[in-house]
This record gives sequence, structure tokens and C-alpha cells, in this order.
Amino acid sequence: MTQPNFLDAPEASQTDTSFGDILNEFEQSHQTSGETQLEGTVLSVSPDGVFVDIGRKNEGILPFAENLVPGQKVQVNVRGRDEQGNYQLSTIKVEVPKDWSGLEAMFAEKRIIGGTVVEAVKGGLRVDIGVRAFMPASRSGVREVADLPNLIGQQIECRITKLDTAAEDVVVDRRSVLEEREKAAKQKAFEKLQEGAVVTGKVRSVMDFGAFLDLGGVDGLLHVADMTWSRGVKPSDVVKVGDSLEVKILKVNRDTRKIGLGLKQLSPDPWSLVAQKYTQGSRVTGTVARVTDFGAFVQLEQGIEGLIHVSEMSWTKRNVRAADVVKPGEQVEVVVLEVKPADKRIGLGLKQALGDPWEEVLKKHPVGSVVEAPVTSLAKFGAFVDLGNGIEGMVHIGDISREKRLDHPNEMLKVGQVVKAKVTEADRERRRLRLSIKELEPTSADNFIAEHKVGDVITGRIVDVSPNRLKVELGEGVSGIAKLAEKKQEASSGGSAKADVSALSAMLTQRWKTGGGVAEKESNAPRVGQVREVRITAMNPENRRVDVELV
Repeated sequence: MTQPNFLDAPEASQTDTSFGDILNEFEQSHQTSGETQLEGTVLSVSPDGVFVDIGRKNEGILPFAENLVPGQKVQVNVRGRDEQGNYQLSTIKVEVPKDWSGLEAMFAEKRIIGGTVVEAVKGGLRVDIGVRAFMPASRSGVREVADLPNLIGQQIECRITKLDTAAEDVVVDRRSVLEEREKAAKQKAFEKLQEGAVVTGKVRSVMDFGAFLDLGGVDGLLHVADMTWSRGVKPSDVVKVGDSLEVKILKVNRDTRKIGLGLKQLSPDPWSLVAQKYTQGSRVTGTVARVTDFGAFVQLEQGIEGLIHVSEMSWTKRNVRAADVVKPGEQVEVVVLEVKPADKRIGLGLKQALGDPWEEVLKKHPVGSVVEAPVTSLAKFGAFVDLGNGIEGMVHIGDISREKRLDHPNEMLKVGQVVKAKVTEADRERRRLRLSIKELEPTSADNFIAEHKVGDVITGRIVDVSPNRLKVELGEGVSGIAKLAEKKQEASSGGSAKADVSALSAMLTQRWKTGGGVAEKESNAPRVGQVREVRITAMNPENRRVDVELV
């Protein structure tokens, strides 16, 4: 059987050298080789690892803290170098085989051994593990083939995956060792994590739903909902790849190995102070964060937003579009209408901060005043008139004209036409002003009052009789009111029945002498349809009233 070539074997043919001589040289060469285990001093501890001074030009790096502190002495083994030239260290002691039987035992038990990278060859690297061994590039643990030469001269950890003494073929694998070390380190780091603990992590990637943080070999998810107390933010607006963040562990699932992290939980919830800071009726200033169909959200401070509903944007406009009133980024002054900290809701009013134009309109146009304004729109039931500041008054179709009955306002009015009208009703609660055009047209009563004066005697027809007054028609559409004197009843003086009979006898005698009977007297009593002369006693132009008396 042909034996493998060893590094320090003499340049003699294998037939001239016994197996014992070769084995002896192999053992002597490795007994005198330098030890890879060194004593180092911890320089610093960070999420990236532990930096250790091992007395060489470059520092060494342990992958995990392992409860080390700066200044502490630690026994380490050199595993190799990273891309920056720093020594990769391990506290795990790696064995180097010292005889042929040791190689076979380590291969059979799949144990980790130490070796030195000698040179780059086709398809991989040549490694000295006591014999020349081949390490495929795919099993080197190096991501890029171009980085393979960086391993030359480094001491590495590997495992024998093939040992064929007959063919002098030995193959080693470094990648599986690195993966096992990484897996073990992650498991150790994972076991240390506890819910509620505050840890430091580095942002590894940012997604639409959150960011993944490296907690020292273990990834945790910082969901967007746990990044900030503010709503509607994007993860990329809060964190960036490479950021080092202090976060709180919210949940650790030992079964799925998922870790939930929180950033906002390290600061107090701003909603806890909302009730004291934003009282109902107070005026505040904020920035429009976003606009929706039903309103606009205003950021009052970091993490606190209030909603201006479309119904609270304008006193006068109907069917308001929020986008037509405010824009994102715009600063607005608003009034706090409602505060519900438990629901994290604040209702805001924009129109309340601007002032109610109806207050001015009611002062400017009281009932009885006359307005002159253009017609803004026509409807079947009436016309709307612009009174300024978005306020409209309504003229009902029945208040447009006295002369004729209208089927539609467009028979007498058109949009843009300036009209005069009298304010007949002002409803503050319903926010309605009712106007009348016909109230300004002169009536028959107006003309009658203008043509007559108090004291004039005219003829009228009685149209209504009541116990105390008469209603007299003085002309078409004009009536006068005449008061009647109350009938005096004979008061009883408590005299004798004889005195009453005497008085009644005297009254009858007098009527017989004058020839005046009861029937004749009653024939002149006022009655409906009777034409009588009356005298004007008073006239009131404002309410178009005429008072008269019978002549």
C-alpha cells in the first residue's frame, strides 16, 4: 500500500523509506510546531464581537461576548483571519493529529481538527493537517472565489470528509465547521434572550412591514407598529440598514425561534398625557399629515394625531371635499372638540377656529331688514340669494310675487339677477334666513293709507260682526276695524220691586209717546252686508292697519 506524502518527509523514494521512518518524522514535525492557543486580553465588547489583544500586529476577534469584560485575560485559539486581516479567535481548543492513527480516529469520529492553509490550487486550497489535504472552494466557507487567497497562511478549523490512504487522497471541510459554530453560537445567544429585556441590535434589512435586527447572531423582528407611537409611518422613515438600536424584547417564541422587538416601548405613550394637554374647546396648531375622503388627520405632536371631519371644515359649504380645504404638510389652527384617550381619538374642528359667519350675518341682517343680493340658484320650491361669506338666504316661491301664482321661480327670476328682499325669518339653530320679495311690493292697503288721512269719512261694507268689533271692507284688499261700545246693564240697587215696576212703566210710556218701537231701533243695528259710513280714526303703515268708527 502506498503511503501519503508528508510535509517534512525527505526527498527519497518511498521504496527506500520505511513506513516507521515516515511516521516518526511526521510525529516529530508536529510536536515541534508552534501552539495555536494563546493568552489574550479583552480590549472591548460590542454587538460585532469581542476584540482581543493577542500580542500580534492585528487584533483578534471572538464572535460572541461570552460574559467577557474589557481587561479580562482569556485563552484563545487562532482559527484564521477575516477580510480585514483581524485574527479569528475561538475559546474552543482544536486538536492537531500527531500520528496516522490519530488521523483515522478523527475521520471516523468526525472530529474537528486544526490545519494551515498552504496554497491555492485548482478548485480549492491545499491544507496541511499533517498530510497534504485538499479543501474544495465550495467547502472553504468563503463566499467569493476571489477571496480564497486570503486564507493562505491562516490556521483554520476543519473536518476530514475523505481519507483514502491508498490513493493518497485526503479531503477536508471548513464550511460545515463554521456553520456548526454559527449554529451553536446562535443557540447560545437565543437562550440568553428574555422577554422584557433591553438589548442592542443592528438593522440588517428593512421591509415594508418592519425591520430585522441582528442581536448577535440571532435575528429579531421590529414590526412597523412597534417602531413609533405615530401612525401611518413607513419603516424606512424610522430606521436604516446599519443603524444600531436599543430595543425591548416583546416576545420570544422558543418553538418557532421568532423574536418580537419594540422601539416605541422604550418611551412613554404620549396618549397618556393627552387629557391634560388637549382640553375640549382649546385652540391648537398642527400639521396636516394626510387627507382622506372623510376628513384630514392633523399631527399635533410626535405620536398624537387628531381628525378634522369634513362636517367640521366649513360652516356654509355643503358636500365639502377635504382635499379642497387642506393639503398635506399645511399648518392649521384648530379647536379641540372631543378627547378620548382610551380610544386614542381627538376630534378637531377647523371651522370653529375660523369663526362662525352666521353670527355676523344675523347681526347685519336682522328680521325686518332689507337685503339686495344676486340669485345664486333656483329650485322648484324657491330661490337662493348670496348674502356673502358663503351664506345664502332663501326666497320661497310663495314669497316672490303677490300678483300671480308661480309654478317655478324661473318664471320671474334668473341666476345672477340682483333682487331686493325683506328678511322675514332668522333661525339660528337651523342656520336659515328666509326672505320675501313680495313684502317690498306695495299692497292695496299701502295705497289706501297713502291716499287717505285720519278724519276722512268714507263708505264701507260690513263683512264681519262680533260682539265687540266690526270689520268693514273699505276697498279691494283693504279692511278697517271698528270697535263697538259695550252694552251697559241696569245695575240693581237692591230697591223694592215696586220701584222697578215704576221705572219700566215710565220707559214704556215714553216710547209710546215718541212712536219709537223696539223693531225700529233694531233695524239700524250693524249686520254683515250692510253699507255704512265710517270715519278713519287711525292708520298704521307698518302693519297696514286702518281703524274706523261708524258715523
